[in-house]
Amino acid sequence: MSSGSSNAPAHRGRTAIEIDITRNDSWLRGRYEARIPGKDAAGELTYRKQGVDVVVAEHTGVPEALRGNGIATALVERLVADAREEGFRIVPRCPFVRALFEKNPDWAPVMAAGR
Repeated sequence: MSSGSSNAPAHRGRTAIEIDITRNDSWLRGRYEARIPGKDAAGELTYRKQGVDVVVAEHTGVPEALRGNGIATALVERLVADAREEGFRIVPRCPFVRALFEKNPDWAPVMAAGR
C-alpha cells in the first residue's frame, strides 16, 4: 500500500467543497487525513493492517468545525477507491464505515470475507 494525496469534491447543498485527502501508511497502521483549504482542523480515518491484503477500518472522526461537509464520507470513499486500485480488502470495524458499506452494496467486493 502506498501513501499519497488526492482532492475529493464534496457537495453541501449546491456548492462543491474541495477536500484534500492524504494517506500516511506505516508497517502496521495507517491514517487518512482530510482537510478543507483555509481550515486548521482535519478529519481522519484510522486503520490497522491485518496481513498483507486486509485493513481494518477502526475509526472515523471529524471535528465539530468541519462537520456537515461530507468529509467522513469522502474519507471512506478514498479508502474504498484505494482498496479497488491496490487489491486489498477492508474490515469495516468502525460503525460509520460499516453503515456506508451497508448503503453501498457495490462495495462488497472490497469487504474482507467473513467479516
